[in-house]
Amino acid sequence: LAEESPDSAYHSHGSSLEEEAAERMDDEEQERLLSYWQSVGRGHQVDVPRDMAEPIQQLTRNNNPQERQSIPFTLIQRKEKLGDLLYEKRHYGKAKWACIKMKEKQYEQSICLGFMKLMRYICEQNSSGLYLGITVPIVTIVHTNEAQSAMTQAVTVAYYLPEVLQDEPPHPFDSDIIIEEWPATIVYSRSFRGITNEDSIMREINLLAAILESPELCLRDTFIIAGYTNPAAANRHNEIWFLQRP
Repeated sequence: LAEESPDSAYHSHGSSLEEEAAERMDDEEQERLLSYWQSVGRGHQVDVPRDMAEPIQQLTRNNNPQERQSIPFTLIQRKEKLGDLLYEKRHYGKAKWACIKMKEKQYEQSICLGFMKLMRYICEQNSSGLYLGITVPIVTIVHTNEAQSAMTQAVTVAYYLPEVLQDEPPHPFDSDIIIEEWPATIVYSRSFRGITNEDSIMREINLLAAILESPELCLRDTFIIAGYTNPAAANRHNEIWFLQRP
């Protein structure tokens, strides 16, 4: 057997040491991100399990704003008052979404748990075995009573499938996630910041209803909360969407 030269021995040991260091840093980053999400989860009374460490890390690494794909829409009208944007009227085309129905005690619990399930689907737990890519916003369908005075517990959290996957969406391993095709829709959208809970959502629904010239053109008991930042973010960018009647 040929003797290993000191040079090649150094390189082989050096590369394995570098790999070990990289793995250790990888593990430390996973732990740090998982701990952060777990602490945020506790604030919403949500348990973030250990098996979320890898999807959280993958999503965080791939969450550069320039790599996020925005859901395409056509702007129909912008309504402004004294330079402030009151709302936008938009047209969204027919598209496929990965959807999960949730019914926790609190809205924040439903969106956190629903988002975690969708994260697993996005992060390789699908029939393609690939990272699917993040699209924004992640949306939540909420329902109220006819008087728009209270929300129901059942919500649907949904992820818009990237353009390249629209024709053949990868199959989710999680049987709770359903691929649905939503029809083309006209939406009235108003932006707001901060946490989303039953109180803030009802406030935004009432605010947009008061601003719209013809709120009767929209569905009275079904609304969408569009989230542009993940549920762990402190100062979230959200929108309330009213859906025009078909």
